Amino acid sequence: MNDTVDKLVIFLAKRDGIDKLVKTFQYVSKLVNWQVETTHPDVANRFKQWEVSSGLSRKAFRTGRFLTGFNGLRRNPGATPTFKFLAVLANAGEMVYFFFDHFLWLSRIGTLDAKLAKRMSFVSAFGESFGYIFFIVSDLIIMKQGVEAERKLIALQEEEENSKDAKEKIRKIRGDRVMRLMAVAANVADLIIAAAEIEPNPFCNHPLSLGISGLVSAWAGWYRNWPS
Repeated sequence: MNDTVDKLVIFLAKRDGIDKLVKTFQYVSKLVNWQVETTHPDVANRFKQWEVSSGLSRKAFRTGRFLTGFNGLRRNPGATPTFKFLAVLANAGEMVYFFFDHFLWLSRIGTLDAKLAKRMSFVSAFGESFGYIFFIVSDLIIMKQGVEAERKLIALQEEEENSKDAKEKIRKIRGDRVMRLMAVAANVADLIIAAAEIEPNPFCNHPLSLGISGLVSAWAGWYRNWPS
């Protein structure tokens, strides 16, 4: 119990940890609002206010987040040209997303002209979608390479029984795969939410689709950021 509490404290001390918690509030309240909208309008309105407040607070908390894209580009100096190219495209899209998200937040709280909100939302969501596509492609390629490397290690392990080195490498590959699967799940979910802003449609804009996508993204991020 104490270990769980310690991990929760560490998790909530991170900017991403707080973001995932508030994101959970945001999309749970969206689902509750949709569920009780016709039967309990007063309750639905309260949850709608919670949803809007959570969304705006997340935008405020992400101030300056676009600068992390530069750090993302420096993280793998030994990457192949292909992965460097994908990383540039992915992080460029994410930087556009977070940068214009600042203006979207300011327009929605009334600091800037409210008419800018729709345009800023489109640009931000477009950059977000663009970046997520390349993050997803990168993770899928790395997972494919991991599967191939794991097969070779399993074959080696069969030849050399009790190979501790091979077992450790297999464990790391599988652990990395789980994290990348969580990243892909989060990015696909966020891509659906961004698509709802870029090109509104019955599927992406349905409260159930948005609510589930938001929670998948939040909980996948929660898993990835939870202290090991």
